[in-house]
Amino acid sequence: MDLKNLTITQIQELLFSKKITAVEIVNFYLERIKKIDSQIKAFITVTEKEALKKAKVIDEKIKKGESVGKLAGAVMAVKDIFLTKDIKSTASSQVLKGYIPQYSSTVYQKLIDEDAIIIGKTNTDPFAFGGSTENSGFFTTKNPWNLSKVPGGSSGGSAAAVAADLCQFALGTDTGGSIRQPASLCGISGLKPTYGLNSRFGITAMASSFDCPGVFAKNIADLALVTQITAGVDSKDATTVDNPVPDYSKLLKDVNLKGLKIGLPKEYFSDPINSEVKDKVMLAAKEFEKKGATLVDISLPSTNLGIAVYYVLVPSEISANMARYDGIRFGQNTGNNPDIISYYMNTRGKYMEAEVKRRIIIGTYALSSGYYDAYYTKASKVRTLIKNEFVDALKNVDIILAPVSPTTAWDIGAKANDPLQMYLADAFSVCINVAGIPSVALPCGFDSQNLPIGFQLIGNFFEESKILSVAHQYQQFTDYHLKETPLSRGDARRAEGF
Repeated sequence: MDLKNLTITQIQELLFSKKITAVEIVNFYLERIKKIDSQIKAFITVTEKEALKKAKVIDEKIKKGESVGKLAGAVMAVKDIFLTKDIKSTASSQVLKGYIPQYSSTVYQKLIDEDAIIIGKTNTDPFAFGGSTENSGFFTTKNPWNLSKVPGGSSGGSAAAVAADLCQFALGTDTGGSIRQPASLCGISGLKPTYGLNSRFGITAMASSFDCPGVFAKNIADLALVTQITAGVDSKDATTVDNPVPDYSKLLKDVNLKGLKIGLPKEYFSDPINSEVKDKVMLAAKEFEKKGATLVDISLPSTNLGIAVYYVLVPSEISANMARYDGIRFGQNTGNNPDIISYYMNTRGKYMEAEVKRRIIIGTYALSSGYYDAYYTKASKVRTLIKNEFVDALKNVDIILAPVSPTTAWDIGAKANDPLQMYLADAFSVCINVAGIPSVALPCGFDSQNLPIGFQLIGNFFEESKILSVAHQYQQFTDYHLKETPLSRGDARRAEGF
């Protein structure tokens, strides 16, 4: 049975009516991984044994009439920075090559407890440091729409896995756009929740005051279902917020589009945006207008400072978080060294990837004596300014609509040797993380190269139900979420080498 493009609910209907078994569901995705992933390289680790074992348990429960979890039969991929007990967790870095954790991250454990089935761990930029998944310590993941293009990053492996129908949903993290940007470049949906909605416990830290675990899926309905499970306070993470978790799935039609005020920030529709991206995103905005929404021009004047703020504050936090990877407490080491300085230099020099070293150096410089006030303190003040601009704007409009990425997916290698150009690709995503507010990305069409284009809906703090409802309704009156990737259009194209 072909399971592509079915929602989690649709697959569960087949499972509970006994038209298909959980083992058959898992085998469907395992066969696709074996057939396709050698070209895409979405997965670092495929957990075939674990997946089939869990599927058999679910089938046995159903057979006996016992209750099963809310995600029974749903197959997920997990970004390799999430710790998964007894399953290799490398953060896509040579530093942690072969590392097997003794406990699991809270978000992952919540999903497993609801009978989600892990199919594998996905590739990422090392420790999530990057925007294209080219920096991985193992290999580069490719965009399923065009294998010469990047899938985005840092959660590129998870995005590619969902886009190529290698799983139903996937976990990622969004520190500066690392869920929304790859979702946009791969033509799927992705949610960056409010900071504090999901627990960060058990996830290798990048920037602790920015990191947001979230979800990728083919459609908004699945995002809502999974987020309802992952969200909530965690005693192991003091930054989580003890708010009631709404039933997002039941609220998907709750927002009335008629009279809805949608803000269009002028700074997001000016340079450096590609004209095709701008046109498609504006067409998406016009679709809402046809349904009775009001489009309101707004301004977020500090947007152009977002990249500068982000790339001072985030590397600063990185420089502190990476101190633990010294080959003594965590990570590989080079063995015999004549002294402790040589030990650190040799171990980190050998196993830390170039982007990891680059960000540690930038952060250490920004925090050093004589530069702290000039860089870190000033960036922290501008961070507050950016947050307040969003809060003020959302007093006058209900949500904000904007592009996710200035361009569609670029060629592998095109920006790899120019870090500044790579950083600028985050121009439309980082400010949302600086502010800590939620944003959902979803596809709205294709450019002239048949590459996906996405847009984002941005809400106020903990307004996930609102942005998910508006996004879901958009997917109901358009068909962009139903379009298949070239990889899922038949074996003939694969046989021709794409």
